[in-house]
Amino acid sequence: MTESTGDGGQVEPEDAPPELNGHPDEHGHGHEHGEGPGGEHGHGSGDGPASVEASGLAARIEALFHTVRRPDREQYTNEEVARACREATGESFSTTYLWQLRTGRRDNPTKRHLEALAQFFQVPPAYFFDERQGAEIAKELALLGALRDAGVRSLALRAVGLSPEGLDTVSELVDVIARRDAARKRPSS
Repeated sequence: MTESTGDGGQVEPEDAPPELNGHPDEHGHGHEHGEGPGGEHGHGSGDGPASVEASGLAARIEALFHTVRRPDREQYTNEEVARACREATGESFSTTYLWQLRTGRRDNPTKRHLEALAQFFQVPPAYFFDERQGAEIAKELALLGALRDAGVRSLALRAVGLSPEGLDTVSELVDVIARRDAARKRPSS
């Protein structure tokens, strides 16, 4: 199956998962839900957030998927995002093309496509275009992602009224616990 790349060209996705190759379901509709590699249920190493500090385009897009969620707190699918980007730009923007951007198989989107992604995920376009601003926005996204966790949110809210000295103590305790947890995770050799 040949897919539109979003930049006017056509591409045969060589290693796209079957779900992105348009294989029909029992109703005769092509699947382009993005599940499997690069989709909502299988990109990378699981459900953990992508490294938002990474400067690569794929990492930045992946971080948006992991951090910015639907109102039901589920990840957006490639299909939902690609459809919204097509509507925003009036240009071709296929589910496979988005999957290729997310997985680093393509890294040359048009400015309009990146602006459409930024608009969909409600981040400034500078997230993609400006290295310094992109890094700052990535830090904010990481914080938002952490605050989705009820335990982190509860701890942060409880710390709001602490004195500067109290905050320093909490920070020191967090550092000690983080080092201890990291030591436990290291394989013993």
